[in-house]
Amino acid sequence: MPSVAGTRKFRVGVVGAGYVSSYHLRAVQSLPFADVVAIADPDQAKARQMARQFSVEKVYSGLDEMLQEKLDVVHILTPPASHADLVIQALEAGAHVFVEKPMAETSEDCERMLEAARQTGRVLSVNHSARMDPVVLQALEIVSSGGIGDVLSVTFLRSSNYMPFAGGKLPPYYSKGSYPFQDLGVHGLYAIEAFLGRAKNLEVKYRSTKRSVNLLFDEWYAYLDCERGSAQMYISWNVNPMQNEFIVHGTKGVLHIDAYLQTLVRRKVYPAPKPIQRVIGGISAALYLMRKVPWNALLFVTKKLVPSPGIHVSVVKFYEALQRGEAPPVPAEEGAHVVELLEPISKEADLARDAFFATHRPQKQARVLLTGAQGILGRAVLKRLLERGETVRVLIRRESAHLEGNPLLDVVYGDLGDPQAVDMATVGVEVVYHVGAAMKGGPMEFNGGTIVATRNVIDSCLQYDVKRLVYVSSMILLDYAGHRKGVAVNEDSPYEPRPEERGLYTQTKLEAERMVMAAIRKQALPAVILRPGQIFGPGAENVAPTGAIGLGGRWIVAGRGDLALSLVYVDDVAEALVLAEESAEALGQVIQLVDPTVITQNEYAAIAQRSRPELVKPVRVPQWFLLLAAMGVEVLGAILKRSVPLTRYRVRSLRPLFPCDGSRAQTILGWTPRVGVRRGLEITYPPAKQQVV
Repeated sequence: MPSVAGTRKFRVGVVGAGYVSSYHLRAVQSLPFADVVAIADPDQAKARQMARQFSVEKVYSGLDEMLQEKLDVVHILTPPASHADLVIQALEAGAHVFVEKPMAETSEDCERMLEAARQTGRVLSVNHSARMDPVVLQALEIVSSGGIGDVLSVTFLRSSNYMPFAGGKLPPYYSKGSYPFQDLGVHGLYAIEAFLGRAKNLEVKYRSTKRSVNLLFDEWYAYLDCERGSAQMYISWNVNPMQNEFIVHGTKGVLHIDAYLQTLVRRKVYPAPKPIQRVIGGISAALYLMRKVPWNALLFVTKKLVPSPGIHVSVVKFYEALQRGEAPPVPAEEGAHVVELLEPISKEADLARDAFFATHRPQKQARVLLTGAQGILGRAVLKRLLERGETVRVLIRRESAHLEGNPLLDVVYGDLGDPQAVDMATVGVEVVYHVGAAMKGGPMEFNGGTIVATRNVIDSCLQYDVKRLVYVSSMILLDYAGHRKGVAVNEDSPYEPRPEERGLYTQTKLEAERMVMAAIRKQALPAVILRPGQIFGPGAENVAPTGAIGLGGRWIVAGRGDLALSLVYVDDVAEALVLAEESAEALGQVIQLVDPTVITQNEYAAIAQRSRPELVKPVRVPQWFLLLAAMGVEVLGAILKRSVPLTRYRVRSLRPLFPCDGSRAQTILGWTPRVGVRRGLEITYPPAKQQVV
């Protein structure tokens, strides 16, 4: 077996700068006989960031360039579909290769990789990290010593989540039906085989709970027949708290392995009656966990227990074997065998996903495309369009019962952040109502759901010659803290000067409106921008009025609660959108939508509380108190180096914009609220005795 022991350090290159690369880099840098000299990734920003974090000198855009470094070992940490070609290229360049699981997507690719390793005489190994996890290795020692008798069955329980979609091309974990099982099922397969021998039969079922907006098949179940017993796997993207556990069932004991906590509980047979055995086992397990969990937490905090220790051990053992000239702990043949098990299931799941989306591509001619059809405003706009007999195409991310089966609807599935999905939905339509935007989540969700989504809509409208884009903005992007009392708010009022301090919704809606305005001016985008005040109506009953914070079931009103609100009822906004499509004068305009009726924060809260006393509990707090609390939160955030939800600037921005000038909406659109705030409040918050339980 080839070795460079006793001569110099292994020169190591890493291909792929995703999250898993940090675990590999940390492990390699813990070895005195290995040195990472280069990182390659087409995303140069990610590669440079990873290089800075681990003090790696060279950064390349691809393996071709990186191989000029005369590397001894290359880590392939890219999506599985790219593994084969990269591995073969590295082997033929004279490098040993350590590749992430699964080894490849097809048995054919695995055979190509194995043949390249044989021809070049280089070592090829696969990162089967779950089998190398310290607690799994400990369990395997107990099993091999007869500590739980004969092993009869193994259960693998795993849950996870994926990074939110930030817009652009859908990543493999969302675009491939098989990715979830390839990603996590593979861990269960090779670890189970370590306990029970080779699998002879694998049955897998998968389904969609519709809880994940982008992941189609989010629940997986598998049953294996192995040489020495049977096994089950349950893999979920919904179970919380997250699980990463094995239960090994034997004739003389049971092992419960928790790979997250790094604990191993053994329930043994004691010379006592069964009830006493259970008590002894329970007490023993409790005492062990009380000691082990805090100890492991301390080790983790002091960095003596590394994150994902299975990856660390896998990498270290690979290099130790390479240095000694021994066979790797995970031979490539094992990786190929696991892929052979995965391949038919993967093909089936990919075909199932393709078939699902094929039935939800545009099926009908439609004049109108509506985004955000499942939100409070989107539903009202859809109802208004259908009432006038329109055939409407809606772009949604997930199945929705109330949208299926209507002959006037053309339901298309896709994410607004995905340019291909938006293009597909836009082809053939004349008018786009862009109502959709991110309402919750972190920076990635808001970036993909609002900024990238709006860019995609603009690009598609221009590409397919859409006659009109009706874009829904928001008054939230105006300057609240700097507004002078008594000055009328209109379409020319100043934007928020510090949007990053107001929150992600304000920040992204402001950027999105600016993109639409720029496209109108520079690219002749035929668009109208509607900027409503606070939209209320059925479906938003629990949303606190402007100037209040919804917290723990209470509406915390900043100040006396006597400020007038800039409200508009949802059906009235929907009516304005339809008018904006029809008005020739509206083209290129920004139009503000606010009901002129004066309703104060206290009045709004009182009406809501009378209707829903169990849910709405208004509390008035002096602004100075909130400012003082915000100061304390800011100090804590500075100490922890974290962004915080409450700042003094946000407190100063906690006030409605009033009075509001609605003359442009009336002049250009001929819009005046038909339902109005008073009637809208009666509909939204009916007296408690009128509500249907």
